[in-house]
Amino acid sequence: MNAPVRCYPLGEAALVVDLGGVPGEATFRRLRALADDLEEHRPPGMLEAVPGYLTLTVLLDPLRADAQAVEQTVRALLHDLEEAPLEEPEPIEIGVIYGGPDGPDLAFVAEHCGLSEHEVVERHTAPIYRVHLIGFAPGFPYLGGLDPRLEVPRRAVPRPHVPAGSVGLAGQQTGVYSLETPGGWQLIGRTHQVLFDPRRDPPALLRAGDRLRFVPLEVRL
Repeated sequence: MNAPVRCYPLGEAALVVDLGGVPGEATFRRLRALADDLEEHRPPGMLEAVPGYLTLTVLLDPLRADAQAVEQTVRALLHDLEEAPLEEPEPIEIGVIYGGPDGPDLAFVAEHCGLSEHEVVERHTAPIYRVHLIGFAPGFPYLGGLDPRLEVPRRAVPRPHVPAGSVGLAGQQTGVYSLETPGGWQLIGRTHQVLFDPRRDPPALLRAGDRLRFVPLEVRL
């Protein structure tokens, strides 16, 4: 049974649709199906529908949109929602150097999880991940499908500078820093593939719905 759906305004120019429940493939598919249905049955004044982990944020033109009417459309679509099969694109391979200077927290992750460093790498590279959303920084992918054995806390003190391409773990999430930014995730490796380049079209390598596989290029202990 699905959790109760909440709809609430985000200022005057957006409506948030919260599906509740827990993040995962099933919730991702419901959000994508709802976003697709809204695009097909676009209410007046709707600009864009942006999926998150548990929410769909419907961006509105406040001069044209009636938020209550948009909510009624959303609830009607949810009542008859059919999850059409998603396209399953070929996984994008991200080559990673694990450990050493590129993965300074690999030893901590291994100790915290009761695994060897090689086992951490094996478990991290085994799944095919789903890009659930892009956020935090341009091109930064939040990935679903992490092995539960690799759940770790964030760092108590975030680093002021995390190099672009760093592969990290935090809670039940894994992701790749697309730009050099501050960050508190546990860093286990780094890729030299460029996830975001404003001169490229499109600028971001990944988008929501893509599938991704990490490929170990080297493990430095």
